[in-house]
Amino acid sequence: MRSNIFFKLVILLCIVSCTKPEPSITPFILPTPSFDGVSNEDFVFDKNVSLHTDFELRSAANFANDFFEEKLGYKLPYDSKPNGNLLQFIFDESIENEEGYELKVDISLITIKAKTAKGAFYAFQSLRQFFPATVENKTFPHKTILLKCALIKDAPRFVYRGMHLDVSRHFFSVEFIKKYIDMMAMLKMNTFHWHLTDDQGWRIEIKQYPELQKVAAYRDETLIGHYNEEPQQFDGKKYGGFYTQEEVAAIVKYATERFVTVIPEIEMPGHSQAAIAAYPNLGCTGKPTKVATKWGVFEDIYCPTAETFTFLENVLDEVMPLFPGKYIHIGGDEAPKTRWKACEHCQALIKKEKLKDEYGLQSYFIARIEKYINSKGKQIIGWDEILEGGLAPNATVMSWRGTEGAVEAAKAGHNVILTPTSHAYFDYYQSDNDAEPLAIGGYLPLEKVYNFNPIPKELNEEEAKHVLGAQGNLWTEYISTSEQAEYMVFPRIIAMAEVVWSNPTKRDYQQKDYQHFTYRLSLFHKRLDAQNVNYANHLYEIEGEITKQNEQLVFDLQTTIKDKTIRYTTDESSPTITSEVYNGTLPIEGSTVLKAAVFNEKEKLGRDFTLTFNNHKAVGATITLDPTPSKAYPGSGKEGLINGVSGSSKRYGDKEWLGFSGKDVTIKIDLGKPTTISSISTRFYNASGQWIHAPEEIGFSFINDEDGRTLNRIALISKSDATLIPYTLQIEELTTQYIEIFIPNYGVIPDGLQGAGHKAWTFLDEIVVK
Repeated sequence: MRSNIFFKLVILLCIVSCTKPEPSITPFILPTPSFDGVSNEDFVFDKNVSLHTDFELRSAANFANDFFEEKLGYKLPYDSKPNGNLLQFIFDESIENEEGYELKVDISLITIKAKTAKGAFYAFQSLRQFFPATVENKTFPHKTILLKCALIKDAPRFVYRGMHLDVSRHFFSVEFIKKYIDMMAMLKMNTFHWHLTDDQGWRIEIKQYPELQKVAAYRDETLIGHYNEEPQQFDGKKYGGFYTQEEVAAIVKYATERFVTVIPEIEMPGHSQAAIAAYPNLGCTGKPTKVATKWGVFEDIYCPTAETFTFLENVLDEVMPLFPGKYIHIGGDEAPKTRWKACEHCQALIKKEKLKDEYGLQSYFIARIEKYINSKGKQIIGWDEILEGGLAPNATVMSWRGTEGAVEAAKAGHNVILTPTSHAYFDYYQSDNDAEPLAIGGYLPLEKVYNFNPIPKELNEEEAKHVLGAQGNLWTEYISTSEQAEYMVFPRIIAMAEVVWSNPTKRDYQQKDYQHFTYRLSLFHKRLDAQNVNYANHLYEIEGEITKQNEQLVFDLQTTIKDKTIRYTTDESSPTITSEVYNGTLPIEGSTVLKAAVFNEKEKLGRDFTLTFNNHKAVGATITLDPTPSKAYPGSGKEGLINGVSGSSKRYGDKEWLGFSGKDVTIKIDLGKPTTISSISTRFYNASGQWIHAPEEIGFSFINDEDGRTLNRIALISKSDATLIPYTLQIEELTTQYIEIFIPNYGVIPDGLQGAGHKAWTFLDEIVVK
């Protein structure tokens, strides 16, 4: 009898514990709102909550109710006179911003106020983050949810908040495109830039030109590994696909329901080899070509003939009705002029139209297409190359080669969108760790995205009004799966979302704000987990460098998350929970291999960090450098050339490689006193696919103050197709205090290579003096 009572008591306790709501979570909204305040009281959310909406906001309210049905298993009953708690969507014309909103959660009432359904939709995306993350994958165990009472008043900083996806290099399913749009909408991004055509594949059905589906949509094979690897290898497998117009319409409808505008990109006049493979008469030679099987820039571009313009106008006539937004992106970038220079028709057209040169012909091409698109009630966007030869009258410029194009266009009165490689190219590496998946190159960590300010400092207040916003780009040469695409996009898209949405007074681009952002992001990871997003988690990785404290070289280690412990080893073994604790100072006594990792009380949280210090005679010396490296590839500055740390052997965008764009480089090293040396060595990166070429020679000068003697050497470099070009100058023992190194730029890249006609980049690693 007593055991039976005990059993019933256990059952009763279990029932009580299973039905008791979990404590409410404190919402840390991403992107951060303009104003937010949270109280300790709760709103009880369950299926008894009623829903009311004003007519103007009904689409946002319907979306919210569909969300509840999908995630919680029930819809809220519509009732303007509820008996219990209420969620209401109230039209409020006094809210100034079209996308702004006010969200207030009280004990018995949730009120969303907005001027438009779009503003109300964004309010709900904020409210969504009041709910436990497990709601996202329908695993929340309780029928009742407690929502923290709060007040949020919010509006976006920019009208254009975009994400790009290239489906030409690699093709992605309709299901993934919809997931991509869902994640954008959750982060209040409002523009999906869909890159549909390129040299490696044409991805949209055009009914009038069936060869685009039969030929241009498929390539014979695909490059394996990196473009810079020699010899290049291919997989031998046919690859491709395209979206039917019905699929495109369904995706656009799906995006529209989430207040995301889809902008299609139909590339012209360059990046058109796939189309020319289908219809050879569109090119200047008329000769057959094939859909490109490797990455890069190709010389077969559209020839500006009547036949070509008829083709493009017919294509656009099928494309434009599918996309209700006002913009059509026409590319305009990376169009080599080789074919045009050799084309009789092109040269005759230049003379007939009194154009200056082939760049003027490109401007003529873009202006003619713009006029046609304008006649259909649309406007064009183009990459910043459309500035070359003169900008089309009504064009919006997407500035990717830095911010210079944006500045030039804005000063001329044109609208601009910032998407520079330095802060917005999510196909770049996001970590120095060698375990990162293969990427095109570059280095764009999360913090750099977060600290991006889309308003160039060269613009005054009036000119800055032409900056519509910014966009993250995902080019997919080295991204073949949806899982990898998510890994490259997340969490950098979240940082970009905060850049384009949040008021700068809430984000003053200081380290403390980034640390708070990463704290909020660490909580948001649970929501990404629930949504099955394959995000990159670098929050528990270590940043390390060599610094000098009181004339002593030390290892300086930092972590993004500050409440964790760093443990390290110096015997080349992997650190464990029992390894030494880093306390903020670790003197360097000589050449050392340091390994470190982040731990909590029980286990290792992130990947191992390795920093190899090779001591040599120039470490700690005084160095001058002319010119300064590119802002996009500054490495660790001039001191990074003699800090005892070599750059990665796999990539050129880390903190140790210094990049110089088209310029000769002079380096002067003062050893502090006459010093006997026997060799100088360094490395150059050599990647023609990225316009990077090692120099063909180096000049050396050595000066000893005691006798004033100068010894000059000109050293030739043995060039090869290797990615890394090492060089060592062996010297009979020489006493010198000053070393001067002159590195001439490779020069103009010749025809037939990527970047032909442009001056090459020089990338330089550690200078080792022994």
